Amino acid sequence: MTTVVSSLPDVPLSVLDLSPISDGGDAATALRNTLDLARATERLGFHRYWLAEHHNMPGIASSATAVLIGHVADATERIRVGSGGVMLPNHAPLVVAEQFGTLEAFHPGRIDLGIGRAPGTDQRTALALRGPGGLSAENFPQQLAELLDYFEPSAARGVNAVTAEGNRPPVWLLGSSGFSAQLAGRMGLPFSFAHHFAAENTLPAVRLYRDNFQPSEVLDEPYVMLGVSVVAAETDERARFLAGPSGLTFLSLRRGRPIALPTPEDAAAYPYTDIDRAFLAERFASSIVGSPETVQKGLERLLADTGADELMVTTMVHGHADRVRSYEILASLKS
Repeated sequence: MTTVVSSLPDVPLSVLDLSPISDGGDAATALRNTLDLARATERLGFHRYWLAEHHNMPGIASSATAVLIGHVADATERIRVGSGGVMLPNHAPLVVAEQFGTLEAFHPGRIDLGIGRAPGTDQRTALALRGPGGLSAENFPQQLAELLDYFEPSAARGVNAVTAEGNRPPVWLLGSSGFSAQLAGRMGLPFSFAHHFAAENTLPAVRLYRDNFQPSEVLDEPYVMLGVSVVAAETDERARFLAGPSGLTFLSLRRGRPIALPTPEDAAAYPYTDIDRAFLAERFASSIVGSPETVQKGLERLLADTGADELMVTTMVHGHADRVRSYEILASLKS
């Protein structure tokens, strides 16, 4: 029985899902698990459920992000559903506007459009997505302006995203450095920072966002959401065991050999070198892994350090039941 001494501060908790493909499983199973987790976290009171765009990754099934968002929204009733995010340089702004206008028309008031400028993949795959001489992150502000423009009718423009007009979902900017932080601030948009893989940039980026913030028609004050990696279990030891596959997966990716999410037993038995262990310790220093009490203290410390308005939790473990249980423990910290 999970017991905690006190509750977390009253900030919304949300979910970032990459639809992980576990070793021995397949994409179809991963996608069904995503629908199950979305229903479970809705019941648990999580605020929003975002899907991340990644390509050519054997351990991630969320590549067709807009399609998956539609299925998750269909499978749930109240939780907000969105992209965390759509990597805009991979797509024509017109197509993104049409997709998310359609999603908003089907699920009014429940869709979020989170936009990023990273490729979400390696350069060879980015070329396959964009085509020779195609889109580039270099002109991201222009692409973003074009995207937003499609949500308003214009007789002069000549090209219109019919399903987008009148169906604009809330737009977020995502980032792991200062560029998107400044842009989000100047545009008066909510900002989601990838603390889970760029923790060294968290405080500078949040400060840049707040310093550059200008009120807009969508926000009077800055709004910061942090992505954070959490693995919660009944004990610290169990949580560390379950978190092992995430480290081995990242190590394999860094070596240019991406893999499906291994079992915790395989991750524990892997012959790590001292260099491997030092690299993983640094890479995952911002992860919050442990018992309910350990996780609560870690999240409280993060909120105190950053003043974040919302936390978006990603949990990459091999077993689906363990992933659901981690979110159940998180929810219990709010009660």
